[in-house]
Amino acid sequence: MIKLFLTGLWVCGVTLGAVYFSVQMAKPPVPGAEEAAKKAGFELVKGESITVPVIADGAVSGYFLGRISFMMDKEKIKGVKLPVTELMTDELFTLLVGNKMVDIGNVSAFDVNAFRARIKEDMNSRMGAGMVEEVLVEQLDYLSKGDMRANNGAQKKPSMTPVKIVAGEAAAAAKPTH
Repeated sequence: MIKLFLTGLWVCGVTLGAVYFSVQMAKPPVPGAEEAAKKAGFELVKGESITVPVIADGAVSGYFLGRISFMMDKEKIKGVKLPVTELMTDELFTLLVGNKMVDIGNVSAFDVNAFRARIKEDMNSRMGAGMVEEVLVEQLDYLSKGDMRANNGAQKKPSMTPVKIVAGEAAAAAKPTH
């Protein structure tokens, strides 16, 4: 009699366990869970505000004002011996000064996605494949030399506003990397 009772309890336990696990396996995946897990492996590295001179015909014609941040692989960034922020700033200077990525005469033709892809490609080739996951453009403006003089001159003159090249989004606060 006791054997029959214990066998019945064992069958009920196995049945309940099988039903529980089959229901758990049948649930659809939580939306965004995969993306959240992917983003958990990345860290936001905030870029510095930079001012890059634009040189045309042997003279400074204006300045780029920019702030660009990066989503970088947490594990790979631990192995970097050099300061990441300074490497990013150097790469941005190289890209904006060395290459004509932005045509000031035709700002509307600026392709922000190509700009981001180029920065990502150059940073990954310089620091190691897969280091930079995403490039976040927070600010990219242009001030002409005349605008700078007007802003620094007498207060009687109305101040000029910069040419907004990209309307970026502010990145969240980042933890210091080094």
